[in-house]
Amino acid sequence: MKLCMIGTGYVGLVSGVCFADLGNEVVCVDNNISKINLLKKGKIPIYEPGLSELVAKNFKNKRLNFSSDLKKSVRESDIIFICVGTPTKKGGSSADLSQIYNVSKEISSSINKFKIIITKSTVPVTTGDEIEKILSKKNNKKKFSVASNPEFLREGEAIRDFTYPDRVVIGTNDKKTGKILKNLYSPLISKGASYLQTSRRAAELIKYASNAFLATKITFINEIANLCEKIDINVEDISIGMGLDKRIGGRFLRAGPAYGGSCFPKDTKAIISTADKFKTNLSVIKSVIKSNENRSKILLDRVYQILNKKIRKKKITFLGVTFKANTDDMRDSSSLKMIPWLSKKGAIINYFDPTGLKKEFSKLKNVTHQTTIKSAIEGSDLVIIHTEWNDFKSINFKNLVKGKKFIIFDMRNIYSSSKIEDQGFRYYSVGK
Repeated sequence: MKLCMIGTGYVGLVSGVCFADLGNEVVCVDNNISKINLLKKGKIPIYEPGLSELVAKNFKNKRLNFSSDLKKSVRESDIIFICVGTPTKKGGSSADLSQIYNVSKEISSSINKFKIIITKSTVPVTTGDEIEKILSKKNNKKKFSVASNPEFLREGEAIRDFTYPDRVVIGTNDKKTGKILKNLYSPLISKGASYLQTSRRAAELIKYASNAFLATKITFINEIANLCEKIDINVEDISIGMGLDKRIGGRFLRAGPAYGGSCFPKDTKAIISTADKFKTNLSVIKSVIKSNENRSKILLDRVYQILNKKIRKKKITFLGVTFKANTDDMRDSSSLKMIPWLSKKGAIINYFDPTGLKKEFSKLKNVTHQTTIKSAIEGSDLVIIHTEWNDFKSINFKNLVKGKKFIIFDMRNIYSSSKIEDQGFRYYSVGK
């Protein structure tokens, strides 16, 4: 099939490349000409393991192309995926849908035969209805069908998540559209993915409800971790004991920093905004948002206590600053709250992250990027393991930096306390 992916951000690029790898003819479109030119040269604008190899393979085989000409790309395609950003509105909590609607207007003037237009971006309920209204102003409804096909890609695991998904969700009441899209996804369905066809509005809500529930699991176990610290219980025992119940499951029951990234923060806010619009109180999700926003303060209070309430001129190292491992995404990472706060209190901060220098810290006083783990932790009073990169999971601190007995605060519970304490270091973790 001939597919057009509008938007070469995380969702559009990964989905487009993976569709091409399944044998489809795909064009990825973006109005950023410099980005398109870089993609044609094989230079990838995001960090995602395995993506550059797939881009090179499918571009060489001419199943994948890149363009800044949206109208031409739409005219030459059968299925158009809208994959542009839906960030939180500035000063508000609802999703900013301006890119969605602007793209819909451009698509409207390029429909030359029957097209299926799909929202793959995460959008609030009734967005598909609005897209349909926009397209109907210039086109007969028989010439297009608007569907919802939410994505469930985890950053750092996106290619695997696309290739071996738990489920494929298609939101449409049109039988023709449903048949075409089920055929498009048949290579994945044949490998075991569940296929669910629902109404368009239901598909839109499935995405938000899923992310809100996962955010709730993270926030729940973080609050349980707070209790565990007060009563000398290991939160990991609690996570395992709960996770063995198949109704609950163990995934996302790992205590640590606040959730961040491109999805959970904005999607929890957006579903609350949608509920308010329809005069419904989602009190549980409101509590999740409030608790998560307070999480970094709790961890900073712990740092304050670990350092005996003396932060000024203390040398603090952050190992990892992205919101999670295997991504360069800094959006809503707890390090964005923690590092500026510590800097303002007079701490001297080094940080190392496998994805390199972060512009977010460039203007902060006494904050320095280091290019190796060794240089980052040398001379430190406190080392904070902030992100669970594999690079940090087997460090021999004693051999790496000899003679300096710094404190280690493991916010990801990567290590056992006995292993680190046997090396002569004071060790703190979360929920223990």
